[in-house]
Amino acid sequence: MYKSILPADLAGPALQALLQGAVAPRPIAFAATVDAAGKVNLSPFSFFNIFSSNPPVVIFSPARRVRDNTTKHTLENVLEVPECTINIVSYDMVQQTSLASTEYEKGVNEFVKAGFSMEASDLVKPPRVAESPVQLECKVLEVKPLGTQGGAGNLVICEVIKVHIKEAVLDENGRIDPYKIDQVSRLGGDWYSRSNAGLFTVAKPLTTKGIGVDALPESVRFSRELSGNDLGQLGNVEKLPTAEQREAIMQDADVQEAYRRFSLHAESLEFHLHQLAHRWIEAGRVEDALALVMSF
Repeated sequence: MYKSILPADLAGPALQALLQGAVAPRPIAFAATVDAAGKVNLSPFSFFNIFSSNPPVVIFSPARRVRDNTTKHTLENVLEVPECTINIVSYDMVQQTSLASTEYEKGVNEFVKAGFSMEASDLVKPPRVAESPVQLECKVLEVKPLGTQGGAGNLVICEVIKVHIKEAVLDENGRIDPYKIDQVSRLGGDWYSRSNAGLFTVAKPLTTKGIGVDALPESVRFSRELSGNDLGQLGNVEKLPTAEQREAIMQDADVQEAYRRFSLHAESLEFHLHQLAHRWIEAGRVEDALALVMSF
């Protein structure tokens, strides 16, 4: 038995959810662009693939928003400056990538909000994501709109003019090793797939705006104990903890034990508290972890 559906019979959001659930997993184009004033934008798109190797052409689609038919800053930018970089997303950067999908106001640099490093490109104006294992410098050949209604795609047809690959993801023959690169892909809803481990979820910030990694103290942003995924989740929290929340977290038994053992050694104390925050994030206690790292 089949359930048969005519697209015209479904509302826009329902049809989008159906197609995204069916056509999956999809690779992610983490696209960096600039506007005519040189302001940088960074955003992920899962309507993306390679369509030619000679010439090397990839296409991604910043679709019009289903809910209100507005366009995305990426689309506006490539129409002003027809260049981009497309950065491949590995598991180690997935939470920060999700944070970069937050709909911040135009002019906000998602590299900064998501805690990524900008690497200057050689042949195009938009920067590359230094944390990405593979970075493509592209010139935009054409932008082909597919419609004017909410959900309509806009095919950004890109010729790859330079490729940067981290040697750490190559095998002994100089080819990309799928285990080492550990890419992630998108499915429907909050579902992702990881090359090395299968399915997992990341809550997509559709209507929320996280505080951003840039709101975290420098000691947290450059912590050796907190991963990029940890920082992405901390930056996705909508508000900084209140003084009452910070005071309350200091009463936690594990926190008090760390202070009892390491209060005379600031570096050791920070190390153990950051390790504790990492464990809490893994356990889903992200707001508690944020209160902890903002309390010392």
